[in-house]
Amino acid sequence: MAMLESIVVFTLLLLMLLLILIIILFAVKPWRFFSFSFFSFSSRSRVIKAGEFERPLVSDDIDLSSNQSNDLTRNYDLEGACHQNEALLRSPRTQGLVHKQRLPVASPHLAQSDSLVLDVISDPSEDILVGQTLKRPLVTEHLVEALKPGRPENQSQNFKFGGENDSLQEIVPKAISDQRSCLSLEVVSGPSRGIRCSVESTSSSRLPLSLGRVSPSDLLLNDSEVSGKHAMIYWNSNKLKWELVDMGSLNGTLLNSQPISHPDSRSRHWGYPMELASGDTITLGTTSKIYVRISSQNECLVPFGVGMTSDPMSLRRGGKKLPMEDVCYYLWPLPGIDQFGVFGICDGHGGVEAAKSASKILPEMVTTILSDSVKRERVLSQGDASDVLRDAFSRTEARMNNYYEGCTATVLLVWAADDENFFAQCANVGDSACLMNVGGKQIKMTEDHKVTSYSERLRFKGIGEPLKDAETRLCGLNLARMLGDKFLKQQDSRFSSEPYISEAVHINQTSGAFAILASDGFWDVVSIKKAIQLVAQTRERHSTDKEKLAEKIANVLLNDARTLRTKDNTSVIFLDFDSRSRISCKVDS
Repeated sequence: MAMLESIVVFTLLLLMLLLILIIILFAVKPWRFFSFSFFSFSSRSRVIKAGEFERPLVSDDIDLSSNQSNDLTRNYDLEGACHQNEALLRSPRTQGLVHKQRLPVASPHLAQSDSLVLDVISDPSEDILVGQTLKRPLVTEHLVEALKPGRPENQSQNFKFGGENDSLQEIVPKAISDQRSCLSLEVVSGPSRGIRCSVESTSSSRLPLSLGRVSPSDLLLNDSEVSGKHAMIYWNSNKLKWELVDMGSLNGTLLNSQPISHPDSRSRHWGYPMELASGDTITLGTTSKIYVRISSQNECLVPFGVGMTSDPMSLRRGGKKLPMEDVCYYLWPLPGIDQFGVFGICDGHGGVEAAKSASKILPEMVTTILSDSVKRERVLSQGDASDVLRDAFSRTEARMNNYYEGCTATVLLVWAADDENFFAQCANVGDSACLMNVGGKQIKMTEDHKVTSYSERLRFKGIGEPLKDAETRLCGLNLARMLGDKFLKQQDSRFSSEPYISEAVHINQTSGAFAILASDGFWDVVSIKKAIQLVAQTRERHSTDKEKLAEKIANVLLNDARTLRTKDNTSVIFLDFDSRSRISCKVDS
């Protein structure tokens, strides 16, 4: 009996040990370490006949990177490593190896049934033995090398289907001499405010242009919210467009207040490339904002000094994060019209969209009108562009579709009479003002269109609708003339978009002439006399070093408004007709 009990106990112990071993086996799964070498080999390998012997093809676990500027997308981590897609290698029916890459369903550019085919002709000098598996470098080494993000010359390469065997072909972008572009960047807010750099699309040695906090970033920003390698701008030769991509930054990148970083902010993957346009604003982190200006190669040489700067001045209003509603711009020369250029400021109210629309449409309208050779010759012969400016404002107002937003608009049209002489004429609605100084004589080029201004009171009286006693606003606005605000104009006929147009001013570059265009945030705290004094003092201080003098003066003017604690968005454009400094299309070192 005792013997039987011992046998039962022993059997139970063995069963328990066996159960424990089975549980451990299922938990550890040791077969996974040798499954690839046996199971995967037998099930995934493809065999083809090559003469008198058989050999297996490559396993289908090879990764292949797709190109960024093609319709396919690729993601990067902070160091630029490429996250590659899974691919499937199949045996060909004809000579060579065919690599077919299947893309994920989530690809935004290809349908589920689309595929990418690559013909790789095996090198006859390579001795491939029976049973030998091809190694990855044989198929992908040269292709992955070509797609490395650190090589700027390949950033804009693209792939397409073609050829007799539908093989993947590499398209080398052709240089188009008449499509060269100049990209200019200016940091308009943040700790590195005032830094500028420019680069040509043909300067392959300087591209791509990197933006970050640490060297060797091309645009170096001393801002703790900016990552070491934050964003990159490159020229897409196939689209003939500048494109911006976030490099997996910590605090993200915004383009015109819209995020362009990778949707998964914690992954540190690169974002998708976004096209840039002139007038765009790039925000790195929350404080560093960069104004983008894109121009043709001819625009890179302006025959006088230009300085442009702006600041939302949010901290001067209790530290509130209020939006920037000023838009400043310039275009020299106008497309197809070498002798003319425009410089302007639009100050939005109720939002920035009306200012953006006006800053885009107004230069287009001026260009369209001056494209007429008869009108252009009339301006050159008479030295007066009143009709052009009036017509441009009228067409802009008609094109704008802003019912509940509006903006001021101040435009200075400058044209060259010869190498040493220019003419300038200004048109405006609202209270963004332009001041010129020619030969020591002050010339106010604009008119104030506040409701309470003398000129507007006379206009109201002339149309039979004078202001009532103590009336200082119309429908809550202190402006009587603006672009946009079409709803308000339907409610009160005293609102107008008819511009004030100054007399044309003749400028000789030996006269020491200059012009200041600024939004009301500047003129609210800085008088005309003080502005002229600041210009004279800065010119004297930098009399031996005139490089970028116009930019330095613009920043001095803005800093003075900041010191005087202006409470509104502030933008300043300074034109120095006494300076022959020109904007150079190269990155500042």
